[in-house]
Amino acid sequence: MSSLYGSIEAGGTKFVLAVGDDDLNIIQRITIPTRTPAETIEEVIGFFKDYSLKGIGLGSFGPADIAKESATYGYITNTPKANWNMYDIVGNLERALHVPIHFTTDVNAACYGEYVKGHAQGTKSCVYFTVGTGVGAGAINAGEFIQGFSHPEMGHMIVRQHDSDTYEGNCPFHKNCLEGLAAGPTIAGRLGINGEKIEENNPVWDYLADYLSQAAYNTTLLLSPQVIIFGGGVMNQPNLLKKIKARFKEQMNAYVATPDLDAYILQPGLKDNAGTIGCLALAKKHFD
Repeated sequence: MSSLYGSIEAGGTKFVLAVGDDDLNIIQRITIPTRTPAETIEEVIGFFKDYSLKGIGLGSFGPADIAKESATYGYITNTPKANWNMYDIVGNLERALHVPIHFTTDVNAACYGEYVKGHAQGTKSCVYFTVGTGVGAGAINAGEFIQGFSHPEMGHMIVRQHDSDTYEGNCPFHKNCLEGLAAGPTIAGRLGINGEKIEENNPVWDYLADYLSQAAYNTTLLLSPQVIIFGGGVMNQPNLLKKIKARFKEQMNAYVATPDLDAYILQPGLKDNAGTIGCLALAKKHFD
């Protein structure tokens, strides 16, 4: 009989909960809104309590303490999300469910999903950016996450502002970092309406493509991964990836001979399941 594993994608607006098997097939999956910790965790426990799981992979919004030697390992730390600051999400869930949990960031989980079963499958290294309410990134080399004292915060790298973009940026810490200029809310911050209502020829897409291509440029020079993947809701704009690749080519100016851009800068092969598959795969890796 196949073993069962749990997946928790803990996002700032929603939690995606799933159970999967040894082959990473999703058996059941639900989405619940992120409310207070007490309310949300009660629903998480209710979903998993009737399953016999070998382990759970948990990818969380952050910042999060994923260093196992740390006294606050398993905590969501300095988040602006109301009520979740310094919340021991791993400890509370392990005590309630009596199931071991492997803890990482939400974007690390999505990166690992693409590494094991998506567009980075068969590579040795990849970087995954999510571009949605915020911007974050995870990086893998030889099957292991690239991290030191903490997880990377590549969404807050400094980028050069487009000459025609007068937006001051909305990051509460850095104003006009990558997240402050390219995350989803910056579109409404500039134009007063959400991205899905904006025409493809609006200059805002050129601004975002410029900033995201700089992220790919910096990532290429720092890590030279075999694949760079851009996911998240903002990337649903049909021509944005094409614009990113075109601007990346201009910025790189043939300095580094990268792989063909149509095989190098991609969108997720697993689409919205990258995080779920990644969490299941991490649970299987650590608790099989």
